[in-house]
Amino acid sequence: MHDHEPVLAAFEAWRGAPMALATVVSTWGSAPRPRGSHMLVHADGRFEGSVSGGCVEGEVLALAERVIASGQAERRRYGVSDASAWEVGLPCGGSIEVMVQPVIEAGFSPHLFGAIALGREGGQSVRVATDLDSGRSSLAIADAPDLFVNRYAPPRRLFIVGAVQIAQSLASIARTLGIRPVVIDPRSRFLTDERFPDTELDDRWPDEAVTVQRPDAATAVITLSHDPKIDDPALIAALAHPTGYVAALGSRRSHAARLERLAAAGVADADLGRIDGPAGIDIGAIGAAEIALSVAAGMIAALGRERA
Repeated sequence: MHDHEPVLAAFEAWRGAPMALATVVSTWGSAPRPRGSHMLVHADGRFEGSVSGGCVEGEVLALAERVIASGQAERRRYGVSDASAWEVGLPCGGSIEVMVQPVIEAGFSPHLFGAIALGREGGQSVRVATDLDSGRSSLAIADAPDLFVNRYAPPRRLFIVGAVQIAQSLASIARTLGIRPVVIDPRSRFLTDERFPDTELDDRWPDEAVTVQRPDAATAVITLSHDPKIDDPALIAALAHPTGYVAALGSRRSHAARLERLAAAGVADADLGRIDGPAGIDIGAIGAAEIALSVAAGMIAALGRERA
């Protein structure tokens, strides 16, 4: 799973400048970063993203400088079986292969960044295929067995229903994870900028708010209010879409009662089974912040399965 947002933002900020894009195209063993990870390098040495969590970035920066100057893509493998791997600092036990391309038409075209951003904004996955021999990339409709294909999933979103104390911690955790939180609650006294700084707030009724936002496989909808008038409509709306994670806070007894209400409202058994309730992973959480952490862990696990 990747967070390509910082790299896409860096490209927009540096648009027009000479750049190179480094990509992890293969991994073996305990590789520090997954296949498809990016690092964008500006000609002046600035960079965004990571291909190794810091292990070989210095070596890749030098390689990127050469690629920008030559206009020719290059590949390099780093691993513990190679003595130079220790010199550049990859002692994790795995190995990676990195492709560094110039950001030009004959490499990773600048137009591809725009296509990726446009697809993500529309909630669509975008595939980019790269010929590892020529170092040229292009849009791909489907996987191509002879090419390296990288998939750019829509940005992850979290709709938190119920502006309660747990929601404050959960919104903060989501932002740290690169997930855009939106807190939904029609109760104006709960939904304030003071309680949720730097967070998008939506005071519509949850079913309307969720429906308008059109949740997709990269979206989580989590209800926290404990008020069926608020939570139940949100769950029904979330289940009407291919929402990646649908969850509701509460005890096992309250969740059983919730399922009965939703079934009576016409929700199919298969959709009822999509609800994670009680929400999250059992870590023995006590207090709002720890409960929010357990809920976030359940969300990450589910969204990770959707992206696999």
